[in-house]
Amino acid sequence: MLAFSGCYYGGGEKERKELAEIRKRWDTLPQDLSAEDERTRGKCPLTPHEIGLMLRAVGFGNETYLYVASGEIYGGEETLRPLRELFPNFYTKEMLAGDDLKPFLPFSSRLAAIDFIVCDESDVFVTNNNGNMAKVLAGRRRYMGHKRTIRPNTRKLNVLFQTWNQTGWDTFSRKVKKIQRGLMGEPDDPRHGRDDFHEMPSSCICQRVPVNRSATMQTRNLLSQVR
Repeated sequence: MLAFSGCYYGGGEKERKELAEIRKRWDTLPQDLSAEDERTRGKCPLTPHEIGLMLRAVGFGNETYLYVASGEIYGGEETLRPLRELFPNFYTKEMLAGDDLKPFLPFSSRLAAIDFIVCDESDVFVTNNNGNMAKVLAGRRRYMGHKRTIRPNTRKLNVLFQTWNQTGWDTFSRKVKKIQRGLMGEPDDPRHGRDDFHEMPSSCICQRVPVNRSATMQTRNLLSQVR
């Protein structure tokens, strides 16, 4: 995800070169993206540490159970350590399933399905990218009874994270809550964007009556004549 988006996690020149090599696998992707520019535009996922800081700032305590749904995370344990320190009750499918996961390992889609199921059943789902899986999960959770989905405001949070440790925690927490207003999965959250059907489907979509009944009936009559 980092390589595909042109972003990086701050690991210096070594990381930039490694991600650049991975990007070459896709001929259609531009090879000269600036990670800093993409992050400023809000196109980069937050680091695990930043996700942890955001969650603590909006009120999730260190007793919260956290399940990380992902594939291989760049930097591995070293990248995840700050998040685990913030949330000691930290789990992944590998930690929970153990040897039972072995039959699924050759199949990335089946591993993703496991993550999908766990995320769908969770009390709160936190997205860290704007991919199709995140959108479908958010929409399903809203449609099937409205379970909270938190969407980080990556563009504004990026600015705040640049100086987060230069202010007191109370000030930082207050700013995060302000930035995240309307993105915390409340029932009255505003709709965002034009192409958000999968993320925010109408709860009564199946009960809607066709706008033009006569046109609908006319089409049915034509089809019956063709048959």
